[in-house]
Amino acid sequence: MIQRIQSFWLLLTAVCAFATLKVPFYSGNTIADQVNTYQTVTGNSTILINIISVAIGIIALVFIFLYKNRKKQLWLTLLLFLLTLVHIFLLYLQTKQFAQGSYAISVLVYIAMPVFLILAMRGIYKDEQLVKSVDRLR
Repeated sequence: MIQRIQSFWLLLTAVCAFATLKVPFYSGNTIADQVNTYQTVTGNSTILINIISVAIGIIALVFIFLYKNRKKQLWLTLLLFLLTLVHIFLLYLQTKQFAQGSYAISVLVYIAMPVFLILAMRGIYKDEQLVKSVDRLR
């Protein structure tokens, strides 16, 4: 379970998901009531984004233990990948309320989550192909 490379990628996805609760995605000035205020967009910006951030982290940790059912793990990881894309899109929509600002360097943490999930799906697929090839030899 732990020696499988996809477990490592899923663990990194979970770490990144929990890190998004603290690291900024975007920061800048918003205009509210004719006053410029400096704000940042993080995984805690709204309740929906907060729930999705925590869900991605918890689900990625749970998926590590689905190693006995690789097909299910592969499909659920694909769904988690789509959820991370929705997460990034919602964060991007939050940036529209800013008058001026810039993306933080820590946006790489947000972008790393789908990349790690793609690498995990690749590892799960390779394991499935290995098991199929061994079954043919029996």
